[in-house]
Amino acid sequence: MAKAVKKQALGRGLSALLKDPENDINSAEDKNADKVVGNIIELELESIEVNPFQPRTSFNEETLQQLATSIKELGVIQPITVRKLDFNKYQLVSGERRFRASKLIGLKTVPAYIRIANDNESLTMALVENIQRQDLDPIEVALSYQRLIDEINLTQEQLSDRVGKKRSTIANYLRLLKLDPIIQTGIRDGFISMGHGRALINIEDTQVQLEIYEKVLSNALSVRETEALVRALNSDEDIKTPIGKKSGTPEYIKDGIQDFAEYFGAKIDVKVSSRGSGKLIIPFASEEDFKRIKKLISSEN
Repeated sequence: MAKAVKKQALGRGLSALLKDPENDINSAEDKNADKVVGNIIELELESIEVNPFQPRTSFNEETLQQLATSIKELGVIQPITVRKLDFNKYQLVSGERRFRASKLIGLKTVPAYIRIANDNESLTMALVENIQRQDLDPIEVALSYQRLIDEINLTQEQLSDRVGKKRSTIANYLRLLKLDPIIQTGIRDGFISMGHGRALINIEDTQVQLEIYEKVLSNALSVRETEALVRALNSDEDIKTPIGKKSGTPEYIKDGIQDFAEYFGAKIDVKVSSRGSGKLIIPFASEEDFKRIKKLISSEN
């Protein structure tokens, strides 16, 4: 306990040092910089501004309130990280949830690590630390990777070294940004997973991509079912019209498809080419469901 009090007092002492205009520290070479950089210091919340480079764009209010309750009981266990902008003025590098939760319960100060960095260094630190530590959704991760590539001029190989991820993993995230914005929003909001998104990327036609996305939602398709649907769609270039697309579907299919659906106990997909040929796709949810459908077909022979 005594050790913890001593550490807290040290943080307050360094905080007073930072408020002394004669000891303003702006670089690692300045006097007393070694006492500040890398140490935990109690900073006033009003002297800290949020980071414009923060990749997280939404904060769940319920979980934020839970964190605030925890901080009220136990204090801020993990210090935030800031960079010095000017005299007694700082900017968040990481820890915005802790920062927001501390303000929520009316704290005046928060423990912080101070770094001295330019904008590029700050952007790199913010993005890398958030990618590694925070539960960003896949699109936020992808956007963070893209910013590091575009604004810091990193290659995917260099980015792989920075964030400790395989190059293939980074490439898979970046490919999500090729999806239609509506589908990207679906991933961010948790309607579909990253696996669904990776399957939908393989559809080049944006309109068809959106139609399959609607099918995934309406039928609660799994990732494997979505992959199978996309493979079937791409297996014949002449077959372009999913069942969800009403225009161009022959009347005899519209009249008969319900009979198939009732017989097999599943929503049947139909795709028709301009020549009049087509495919029926019977989805199944499990091995047992597959055997059930097989038995129905076999019983007709």
